[in-house]
Amino acid sequence: MNETRIQKVISDAGLCSRREAERAIENGEVTVNGRPAKIGQKVTSRDIIVFRGTRVDGKEGKEYYMLNKPVGYVTTMSEQFGRKSVNDLLGDIKARVYPVGRLDMDSEGLLLLTNDGDLTMKLTHPRYHIPKTYIVRVKGDANDVRLAKLLDMRELDGEPIAPVKITLIDYRPESSVFKFILQEGKNRQIRRMCESCGLTVTSLKRIAVGDLKLEGLKSGQVRALNSKEIKYLKDKTKNASSNTNPRNRKKD
Repeated sequence: MNETRIQKVISDAGLCSRREAERAIENGEVTVNGRPAKIGQKVTSRDIIVFRGTRVDGKEGKEYYMLNKPVGYVTTMSEQFGRKSVNDLLGDIKARVYPVGRLDMDSEGLLLLTNDGDLTMKLTHPRYHIPKTYIVRVKGDANDVRLAKLLDMRELDGEPIAPVKITLIDYRPESSVFKFILQEGKNRQIRRMCESCGLTVTSLKRIAVGDLKLEGLKSGQVRALNSKEIKYLKDKTKNASSNTNPRNRKKD
């Protein structure tokens, strides 16, 4: 009988991401046959697994969505501080889906949601190099010196960063618009990069994840991915170079 690590079973059942499953296990919110679970514990189909009061049966089908997240919403499915969350925008979607990566509250744009834990793990791991495209408006003079500094930046707050493709779309001495393409995204990376060059981000919108584009989706709207888009994401992660060293996953 096949044995699988418990955090993968919970993730594959669509209850949460693998990382959240690990946190739940650490917090004593998961049991196996009535006993507290341990991270890495292997289970089989005969075991009775309960996650936060819900029995895990692994029968929930995989679902995939794209949301145009508005400014002012946090990227979480459960919000304990009374703020608006992306969960408030899902309408009649009954599947327990979770965000793939993050957009901070002051950012907007394309956010993927799914209950496919394995795909979520791959899409949020830098080794797979799924490019993300952003349109960024800044306050301040984005002159040649500051633009060159942005393009040459390989370190941020003492931490190395991968090269970022940056295109100046519209220049004005007091306010300019850039297109950023990130292969991996560290926490608030674009905002921090701009700040280090004397520029202040006034708006930030993610418009694409790989070949998936936000086109036609109004702010606050959500739609299911079509079969071609789902296949693209799975092929993109399946065909990633096995020679790339794994690194810690980062927030977008």
